[in-house]
Amino acid sequence: MNEAREGKMTEEFISRCRSHGLKVTPQRLAIFRALAGSKEHPSADAVYRRLVREHPTISFDTVNRTLLTFAEIGVIETVESHSGVRRYETDLMSHHHLHCVKCGRIIDFTDSSLDDIPVPSNAPGSFTILGKRVVFSGICEECRKKKS
Repeated sequence: MNEAREGKMTEEFISRCRSHGLKVTPQRLAIFRALAGSKEHPSADAVYRRLVREHPTISFDTVNRTLLTFAEIGVIETVESHSGVRRYETDLMSHHHLHCVKCGRIIDFTDSSLDDIPVPSNAPGSFTILGKRVVFSGICEECRKKKS
């Protein structure tokens, strides 16, 4: 990630935290930066393993709770996962996902025609739609190559 984009993301992160009364501690900043620098949609465990090398006193519980808090205040998003493990990302712009059912990899892609899919008017109950994302499930190229 380039420095200008990282700086802008960090500024937005700090602003969002402060607007929700959340102190910007060195640990919170490190957790956000570890996630912001990843295109892999990591789990809390993956973020923890990345951070513990540089921050040996950080606990998994701190990382997990912090990621949940970040998702609650809209700093990051929880990504759908077929494995049952919660995964996260910082890309809040409209995009969609390709999900490999073999290895669990999640790949971002954009397609404006998918952005224009209307929200069904017959959504059950009084469900309030906050966003939409299309997820295609399949087998990634690397897993197909391993099979051959």
